[in-house]
Amino acid sequence: MKASYLNLTIVIMVILLFPRCSYYKNITLPGKEQVASIKPESHYYYFTESQLERKKGNLDKAVEHLNKAIEIDPESLYLQRELAILYLQLKDNDKALNIFEKILEKTPDNVLALILYGKLKQGLKQVDDAIAAYEKVVSIDPKQENIFLLLGDLYMQEGKLGKALKTYKQLIQNFPGSYAGHFFIGKIYAAQGKAVEAENEFQKTLLLNPNLEEPHFELIKLFKTLGKEKKIIQLYQKVLKEDPKNIRAAMELGYYYHKKGMKEDAEKLFIDLGTRSLTQKEVVRKVIQLYLDPKNYDAAIVVLEGMLNGAPDSSDLHFVAGIAFDEKKNKDKAFVHFNKVMPDSKFYKEAAVNIAFLYQEQGKIEEAINYLKDVIKKLPDNPEFLLYLGSFYEEKEEFEKAENVLIKGLEIDSENTKLHFRLGVVYDKWDRKEASIEAMKTVISLDPLNANALNYLGYTYAELGKNLDEAERLIKAALKQKPDDGYITDSLGWVYYKKGLFIKALKYLKKAVNLVPDDPIILEHLGDVYLKVSDKKKALQFYKRSLLKKEKDKDKADLEKKIQELTGKKF
Repeated sequence: MKASYLNLTIVIMVILLFPRCSYYKNITLPGKEQVASIKPESHYYYFTESQLERKKGNLDKAVEHLNKAIEIDPESLYLQRELAILYLQLKDNDKALNIFEKILEKTPDNVLALILYGKLKQGLKQVDDAIAAYEKVVSIDPKQENIFLLLGDLYMQEGKLGKALKTYKQLIQNFPGSYAGHFFIGKIYAAQGKAVEAENEFQKTLLLNPNLEEPHFELIKLFKTLGKEKKIIQLYQKVLKEDPKNIRAAMELGYYYHKKGMKEDAEKLFIDLGTRSLTQKEVVRKVIQLYLDPKNYDAAIVVLEGMLNGAPDSSDLHFVAGIAFDEKKNKDKAFVHFNKVMPDSKFYKEAAVNIAFLYQEQGKIEEAINYLKDVIKKLPDNPEFLLYLGSFYEEKEEFEKAENVLIKGLEIDSENTKLHFRLGVVYDKWDRKEASIEAMKTVISLDPLNANALNYLGYTYAELGKNLDEAERLIKAALKQKPDDGYITDSLGWVYYKKGLFIKALKYLKKAVNLVPDDPIILEHLGDVYLKVSDKKKALQFYKRSLLKKEKDKDKADLEKKIQELTGKKF
């Protein structure tokens, strides 16, 4: 059997991870006796110590020694570059960036510094700067094959296909054997609707490296747009002949056969894939990658149902099928498939949770509770099931039962922040504010960056009208974690409202409504602050919008009273 096709993406990643111009010079370090003979005042002494500490993984000490070397020899660009690389390893991008900028001020044509600077800028999503650095590299040293690839990729990400095409053409001009260059040119031509040119480039890629997988699939994709049915089937069959275990080719060909009404051919491939899925986990992962992740649920269902004919008892396939049917809003079939996931499956927990929520979506909270009770009998030590059971009791406003269940979960896992948080919410709804505050403090002590707990505690203080400075600090900390969260933005606005800072409150509450336009509480908050700044017309507008969104009568009474006071009309 011939060798399996290579994955071009992996090949490209290997090329980019191991560039022509290495990050580190090959340095032969001296032994202990030789190190001892080097004078301590020498920059080479400290550099050597730094290299030794780096080899041991002691990066902080390596930085310390390297800084001492630079103090002795501040003009050494090599030492500075090595220090910048160490900062990159420590993920201190700001310090690394600062050093590279200084190096490039002194030696603007330093190729290695430009490459590292470009990669750092690329990692920081500062694409224009990265592009400028890479453009300069290839203009100085046109033999930097990997940088052409990086530059072309950045242009493609930015949608600058013309520049990308020019870059890849330069690449193959300098490196005629670059199969990656031809491949990406083919992709650009395909995106531009130049089918003939794209086909030629993909064929050139395969001539240079016949064992690549992606060019075959790009050709198939191209033939599909052109409706070349025979060529599509022939190419799939060619891939499978060369690599009979190719999951993607078998799966896609099976689905193509199905669409073309060639049911028997499709069934044969699907049954084989189903059987293989029992021992090859990659088969199920490929279904998820090809169909579930791109949200092509119709295709996923066809493929999964076909595969289940070959593995009718596969918990993995039933679970993924349940997800696909759930996304298609076919709750009955989703329910059937989730129920066929066995307790010994790695997907059992997720399947059980999905079943419970399917009951909840249908308004069958009691069934959801009874179902989870049965699951907990089978797996009594799983705190997550107790978390969901507690949330269902909470929904029914059976707060004492919710508390008991959540505490039972904490007896299993005392540091489970989700259980502590849910308990805090239950106490809040139960009007046990101090207990709620303590629960949220526990979450924050266990996870200081827990944005939900920071926000909840801060908002609770604001509602109670106490500890407002602390509330502001907590909510700002939460907003730092989730800067575009409308609910946290509302909380900060509400703190300022409680502090009497109405102009500040207005700024944040307007932003919150833009982020979450239909939340009744946020709308009412904005109405309240407009009333405080004497804009009764806008206050009334937001009160009315809020009223339309409120579902429970008890939530409407106070709002109706506010509207009545503004309009003079009774409801």
